[in-house]
Amino acid sequence: MSRPDMVAHTATLSVLLMYLVLTGCNSSSRNSARIVAFSKVAAAYQEGPYNTDITERDYKPDIVDGRVTGARPGQRIVLYAKTDGRWGLCRQSRQPFTNTEIESDGRWKASVHLGLQYAALLVDPTFNPPEQTESLPIVGNGVEALAVVNGEGAAPVLPSPKILNFSGYEWTTSAGPIFRAGSRNFFDPANVWTDERGALHLRISGSPGKWSAAEVKLTRSLGYGTYRFQLRDVTHLEPSALLTLIAWDGVGSESTRRELDVELGRWGNPENTNVNYVVQPYYVPANFVTFRVPPGAYTHSFRWEPGQVMFSTVAGSGNTTGGRVINRHVFTSGVPSPEGQSVRIGLYVFHQGKIPLNNENEVIIDKFEYLP
Repeated sequence: MSRPDMVAHTATLSVLLMYLVLTGCNSSSRNSARIVAFSKVAAAYQEGPYNTDITERDYKPDIVDGRVTGARPGQRIVLYAKTDGRWGLCRQSRQPFTNTEIESDGRWKASVHLGLQYAALLVDPTFNPPEQTESLPIVGNGVEALAVVNGEGAAPVLPSPKILNFSGYEWTTSAGPIFRAGSRNFFDPANVWTDERGALHLRISGSPGKWSAAEVKLTRSLGYGTYRFQLRDVTHLEPSALLTLIAWDGVGSESTRRELDVELGRWGNPENTNVNYVVQPYYVPANFVTFRVPPGAYTHSFRWEPGQVMFSTVAGSGNTTGGRVINRHVFTSGVPSPEGQSVRIGLYVFHQGKIPLNNENEVIIDKFEYLP
């Protein structure tokens, strides 16, 4: 190679090397890790499992702080505390973000209500955090980074969930204290089992002041279709015992849940009807139908389609088909679209009832069916 060619070749290599260095730096800058971390953690919530007098507003506040690496202008921190089986948004002066912007050195500081765990999410300004959720948002769609820590101190020891098979599907049990319909219940996996015929048993066990409830959740979402529950007689339930057959994704507050319900019980008053069809929120008159069924076995179902859902109750259970229609209703207002809803079957205590629960209660579900 002649000297002029060598000079030209060397110059070309130098330019190429410089380009790779610059583009590598720019790529590194664009893809640099964004990290959120806690420096100070709040105490762990210590309420006992059977205290049913508290509400979600009763948790005392505390201060947490931390640091962010790689935050972009305009990004903020969203904080959650987990108590009673759900993550609750920690608002700051009626806002969903921390009460100050992330400081120039990456520090942040905010107030939280006490929980068993705490989560900090680095989010874009357009991110709309759910008020309550069973599962935290994942990174993506406006969430840049997140950190989860346990509260300081000894947390209460809770039973572990268990997996069981029923009607050809896999279900997981609820465990620990959880709010259901405004009542705080303690859910014990020991109160759920299947018998030798494959029927599902749910039980409220214990004694007054120390009741434990039962709930199972389908481990996958099914979407639009027909959901059918074949039950043995449940009219023996005490007025403050409730059985619920629902499809819900675990997200949202009382007014924003994407939920469909069949509720079986009298809500603490023996004079009440004992079956409700509900498209949440329940307090919208067009979303609620109530009626009474006499003793006997029934099949409750709902057919969920775009823009409408049809509930029905038919006499008969187990292998019985073509039973007498007791009630049927079509809702066309407020019907949610599928967004991860899964089936839940729960038996629990309505602690605000006119007549307190006095005895253990049990129900048997012979079969669950889903038809696309």
